[in-house]
Amino acid sequence: MTKHRERHVPVLLQEAIEFLNVRPGGLYVDCTLGLAGHAAEIVRRLSAQGRLIGFDRDPQALALAKKKLASVVEEMGTAAPRFELVGEAFGSIARHVDAGSVDGILADVGVSSMQLDEAHRGFSFQADGPLDMRMDPRGGLTAAQVVNEASERELADLIYEYGEERRSRRIARAIVRGRPVTTTGQLARIVAAAAPAMKQDRIHPATRTFQALRIRVNSELDEIRELMEAAPKLLKPSGRVVIISFHSLEDRIVKDSLREGARTGIWEILTKKPVIAREEEMDRNPRARSAKLRAAERRNQAKGLR
Repeated sequence: MTKHRERHVPVLLQEAIEFLNVRPGGLYVDCTLGLAGHAAEIVRRLSAQGRLIGFDRDPQALALAKKKLASVVEEMGTAAPRFELVGEAFGSIARHVDAGSVDGILADVGVSSMQLDEAHRGFSFQADGPLDMRMDPRGGLTAAQVVNEASERELADLIYEYGEERRSRRIARAIVRGRPVTTTGQLARIVAAAAPAMKQDRIHPATRTFQALRIRVNSELDEIRELMEAAPKLLKPSGRVVIISFHSLEDRIVKDSLREGARTGIWEILTKKPVIAREEEMDRNPRARSAKLRAAERRNQAKGLR
């Protein structure tokens, strides 16, 4: 556990906190706690009247986040704010947070470095492990079930849509021929043999297929859509939403939602272009290279809300 805490580097931390514009007595929601890198900085800026609600469906991450936040609160003493943790996916935010009560919402979407680092979670092909990919390992379909039970056409469509993989049909055909597929290493070898890396490729040939399966297993895009729909209803006037995404499908949902909200008078967009990491952060934390931050403020007269 200590290893994860030492290695964990929250992406675009300074920028996210600045755009949140934390008010000491406010209520803030961190939709993707992970190891509480962003959440800890929010808590440090809150007063005793402030409050943080954090979401994470991964029980291991939630336990580590609770320990870290408890340590921050202990350091702050009597001036410390309260925090509450919810062990669910952030798409359920509207069931746990009152409408019009929140000063800021932060989400750093996608898979966490801790999940990628642990072979038994099955998120990465860097080390061989069971083909799982569930952010909440307590239930739901595993990636192995999707790979072994879906039809060839379903697999091809999934890899094309969620992985943006042009060679999806070839890959799906190879996966079906190679069944049963039970480990990350086995799947990566099948994909690499069916669709070898081309000269211009900067990523492993299985990257997009793994991305597609992870998104499907965890309903990640649906979670983002639910959050973007709920956010303006939960925020107070002048409350802010800050979203950090890591690939085009996520970013497109956020961008389109904010633009539509700006058109209807709900949002004032604070980032005309997505904010990206500075060179020094990219050098220090390679995961930051693909990060894009978008932020918006809820308008006082949000006529588009119901």
